[in-house]
Amino acid sequence: AVCSMGNSTTRLYSVLAKTLSSGAVSQHQDCLEQLDSAQLDPIDPKDLLEECQIVLQKRPPRFQRNFVNLKKNTASNHRPIRVMQWNIFAQALGEGKDNFVQCPMEALKWEERKCLILEEILAYKPDILCLQEVDHYFDTFEPLLSRLGYQCTFFPKPWSPCLDVEHNNGPDGCAMFFLKERFELVNSANIRLTAMKLKTNQVAIAQTLKCHETGRLFCIAVTHLKARTGWERFRSAQGCDLLQNLKNITQGAKIPLIVCGDFNAEPTEEVYREFSNSSLNLNSAYKLLSPDGQSEPPYTTWKIRPSGECRHTLDYIWYSQHALNVNSALGLLTEEQIGPNRLPSFNYPSDHLSLVCDFSFNQDPDRLL
Repeated sequence: AVCSMGNSTTRLYSVLAKTLSSGAVSQHQDCLEQLDSAQLDPIDPKDLLEECQIVLQKRPPRFQRNFVNLKKNTASNHRPIRVMQWNIFAQALGEGKDNFVQCPMEALKWEERKCLILEEILAYKPDILCLQEVDHYFDTFEPLLSRLGYQCTFFPKPWSPCLDVEHNNGPDGCAMFFLKERFELVNSANIRLTAMKLKTNQVAIAQTLKCHETGRLFCIAVTHLKARTGWERFRSAQGCDLLQNLKNITQGAKIPLIVCGDFNAEPTEEVYREFSNSSLNLNSAYKLLSPDGQSEPPYTTWKIRPSGECRHTLDYIWYSQHALNVNSALGLLTEEQIGPNRLPSFNYPSDHLSLVCDFSFNQDPDRLL
């Protein structure tokens, strides 16, 4: 079978202009997986951003968010590693399952919402991008981000709730993207999380990368734990399973680790304490934005459903505090910016805020790998 991907000499092969239907996705998925992105012309990020802004010209401008400098006089001659964590909100759930009573359906149109997502990614230029609730991987994110120089990995949920929605675009899952010019893939593991020795519907991706500039190895992981109140013990069991997998992959913390995820858990939950107290010596990067460096942000998601208003801290970037420094972190949106109708909105494409951190390796020579 021959896959028609459009004229590769054009800046974009109509990905922004038209999203493949769910039928087209299933029909072309194998072909898309086999397509060598090196055969396609690279995209200039400025061109893609310009395309997005043309589509979004009738929408309000992007929110202004500033990076907070957290560096503690640690000299480094190397560029920091920018990591972005984001639950982008599955399109099928927005159209068919989640009911955000203050968000007009017009704001959730994929043709425009995908441009808001891409605009956010292009604005912060992450070296590594970790996403949850990705249900347009094959028709949007993989074709575009691979042409921006990213190596792309996707691991869908076995029983994605998106599949229950009519005219869905396939299952949602976790996705990871890293810039090939900065890193080399050493090892990759797709992990289906277990709880009480039973396989669950939640997944993780863990990749060991080698930094070209420093020669250092590190592991980056992305996950999305079980949602909803009443499932706290289940999330705790999933967290224990993930930590055990990561201990094996990092050889018991010999390899520095960064874990991004929507944990669906407040800092008061057991799974949060498990990560805080793990032998992997992890800290939560966004705690460093608090005055004492000990408190998580007041929220990373804020939405209004028929049952009421929900404001929670559920998203985290964990890191090996003995081996990595957090140079800076992107400030969160203020309540005034979010507005009374909360998220998502015409301004912002997801019900979760993106988290972005700049990391550098600890310069202690005894910790070099």
